[in-house]
Amino acid sequence: MTTINDVDINELIENAAVELKKIIKQPEWSMFVKTGTSKTRPPERDDWWFTRSAAVLRKIYTQGPLGVSKLRTKFGSKKHRGYKPEEFRKASGKIIRVILQELEKAELIKKAEKSTYKGRVVTPKGKSFLDKIASRLAKKEAS
Repeated sequence: MTTINDVDINELIENAAVELKKIIKQPEWSMFVKTGTSKTRPPERDDWWFTRSAAVLRKIYTQGPLGVSKLRTKFGSKKHRGYKPEEFRKASGKIIRVILQELEKAELIKKAEKSTYKGRVVTPKGKSFLDKIASRLAKKEAS
């Protein structure tokens, strides 16, 4: 069986974002916010919310259980500070929290139960969601 490790990451995230549009909803305020303090402007893509949601879901699938703090670090970037050296800044926590809540409502992730690590883990429904997309991509590449 094909898993998400067998296909291109970018194609997987793009296809998962298209499927997530049918499942989760994008908040109205998301069109006006930056994705972190290191950014100067909001994202240019209209569907960036679903792309970020798919990336968060994939990250939890591969490295879970993960919490908001770890995800903020993973999606952070360097801030351009003029003539001063660049510094790393974390991504926005509100965006990641709301994405996690939406993925929990869709039952794709859940909070880890009695684990030594706190955070979210992928449910069987979430695993099958991503694996189906991966197998579709693998069939497309084979033909």
